[in-house]
Order: sequence, then structure tokens, then C-alpha cells
Amino acid sequence: MSEFKLPTETIDLPSQGKLYSEESGLKSGKIEMKYMTAREEDILTNQSYIQNGTVLDKLMKSLIVSPIKYEDLLVGDKNAIMVAARVLGYGSEYSFNLNGESHTVDLTTLDNKPLHEEIEKATTNEFSFTLPHSGNNVTFKLLTHKDEQAISRELEGLKKINKDNSPELSTRMKYLITSVEGKREQKDIREFVDKYLLARDSRALRDHVKKIQPDVDLTFFPEGESDRVNIPIGASFFWPDVE
Repeated sequence: MSEFKLPTETIDLPSQGKLYSEESGLKSGKIEMKYMTAREEDILTNQSYIQNGTVLDKLMKSLIVSPIKYEDLLVGDKNAIMVAARVLGYGSEYSFNLNGESHTVDLTTLDNKPLHEEIEKATTNEFSFTLPHSGNNVTFKLLTHKDEQAISRELEGLKKINKDNSPELSTRMKYLITSVEGKREQKDIREFVDKYLLARDSRALRDHVKKIQPDVDLTFFPEGESDRVNIPIGASFFWPDVE
């Protein structure tokens, strides 16, 4: 039925495509997304997808028109696509409760965070950092959807071995760090994280990553307040009828 047309929108990625390879469909820093249809509503109400935690990824894959590899998406770019998916599905107004008060935010007014100078100058997704307390030099990357999936699988495997074991921070560090003092073998990185990475250095690296990571700015000014606060992303973000 080629006579039927479906409207699309072009979405600007927070990374501006700077950290993707030249061959990637994400290199342009933009992707095309279609408006949500009844098919996507079926995805959102699929209990199997909801229970296994894949529902939002299934939704966003269905809405993306551009020929990209979804697993290559940086986490911050994926967040921008999530916001765009909500707008294309249910409109720009998002209402929520925060500290007992009701708020409504126009999601189309959310901006991407200004690109950090380290990202501006980058030619690959790898950055250098000197751990401030131990003095060890490390390189790290910004995590992709593929990395997040691998982290989740590893944590699930560890939980099966020991249900009380949840080493999320250290596991994430093992995927984030790409070398330590020039050593790139996974066994060396994992040994360093488990035995030698100081808690203070771990926090410093996480703070640095948060500072430079391209992302959409999910904060707003509550009425009468002088400081920005985080917009809570709850069930009503994609399920507006949820009380």
C-alpha cells in the first residue's frame, strides 16, 4: 500500500556522531524516526517484552528508520532516542509527581548537553585519564548498548552463582576501562579492578565519564525553584494511563 505515507522526524544525537566509525550510519549525528503506530503500541503492551526488560529497546528499534546498528548506540544517544520515541508516540507533554507535587514538562524543550571539549577533539571512542590517588594511567570508552547488554548478562550470571552477589560498579568498570598502564588484556584489566582500583579513584573516573558523556539534559526548573532537578522517568513515560 505505497499510497499510505507515514510521517518521520529527524533527531539530533547528543554525540553529534563524533565517536562513531566513518562506516557507521550514526556518523552523521542524526537519525530518522517514524511516528508510533498501532504496531508499536502492541510492542509496549507485550507482557513477554515487559517481563524480560526488552520492551523499550524493541520499541525504539521499531521506530528508527535510518539504517543503523542499534547495538552501537552510545548510552547518551539512546536516551535522546528514548525521549524522541515518547514524543512521537504520545506527544510532548509529560506529567509526573515529584516530592508530592504535580509537574508537566514539554519534552520538546529538552536540549542535548553541550558537547565536552574532550568529545569535540576525539577521533575515536577512547579517552585517557590519570587516576588522581594511585596515579595509574588508564584509558576508557563511553559505553554502548552492546556493552550495557554484556554487563547485564554478566551480572545475571553472577547472581545465579551467588544471589547475594551484585558487583555492579566493579563489573561496569571492567567494561569501561580499555587499558591500564598500557596493558589491554582483559585479564589484566579485571585483575586491576578487583585488586588495585581504589574506591576514590573509581568514583573520580565515574564522575569524569559523567562530565564528558554526551547526553540529553533530563532536568528542569520546578516552579519557584532556583536549581534544576532530574525529571523522573517512571512507568507513565511510555504508559501515560498508569496511575
